[in-house]
Formats: sequence, C-alpha cells, structure tokens
Amino acid sequence: MPSFDDETTTTAQVEEVWKLLYDPSRFPEWWRGVETVEPSAPGGDGDYTMYPEGYPDFPMPQELRADTSGHQVTISCLVSDLVFAWRLEPLPGDDGTRIGVHVEIPEQEAHRLDSQRDAISASLRSLAGRAAATAAPPARG
Repeated sequence: MPSFDDETTTTAQVEEVWKLLYDPSRFPEWWRGVETVEPSAPGGDGDYTMYPEGYPDFPMPQELRADTSGHQVTISCLVSDLVFAWRLEPLPGDDGTRIGVHVEIPEQEAHRLDSQRDAISASLRSLAGRAAATAAPPARG
C-alpha cells in the first residue's frame, strides 16, 4: 500500500491546532481540495460528508476518529479508502506544536500518490499557519 509522511511545526499551542483539526466544518479553511463539509444525515454513512473542490455533486462520506489524550485524528474516506492519520506533539518549552500526518493510499488509488502528497503538504502548512494566526494576540494600535 503506497503511503507517505509529512510534518511541520507551528508556534500555535496544541489546543489551537486541535480546534482546526478536530472540527470537519473547519477543513475548508485549510485542507486543500475540500470545498464544503456537511454533517452526515442520521443513518447515513460516515461522520461527515466532504465535497471536493470543483465537484459539488460528488459527496464523499468520511469517518473521523479522535484520540484527545494522544492528540491524534484519523480520517478515512469511505469512497476511496484513503486514510489520513494526523498527530500533534507539543514542542519543548511550550514553543508550539509539531504537526505530523501519515497518509495511506490503497493500490487502486496509487495513481493519486503525487497529487495527494502535494495537496497534503500544502494543507499541512496551511493548517500550521492558520493555527498560528488564530492563536496570535490581537495587534495593538
């Protein structure tokens, strides 16, 4: 099974990053390729439905598992079987957070490896930047 890992750091504390990572409604703010997100209907598949950019008629149910004590969120696409395992680790001295992601792509989707690597790399850095901007104190003026 093709897979890859990526990571970056942010000056934001774990709690600030967690707010963006745990809440699917916030994914369009930072996850490249995610246009909209809706909660799943009662009895529907997955925990939420993601609609990719440019494909408003292509619902993709997703499952989200969170481990608050370990600061991990795993998202599994129920359509393409891609798995995104996000983890947060406080940096020494409260200097911010290390954000890591492990992505697994099933063989039948292996042709998407490079595009997923690019999208997740951009998303990871966007998540780090958004968290740092959210956590920054308001400017005085």
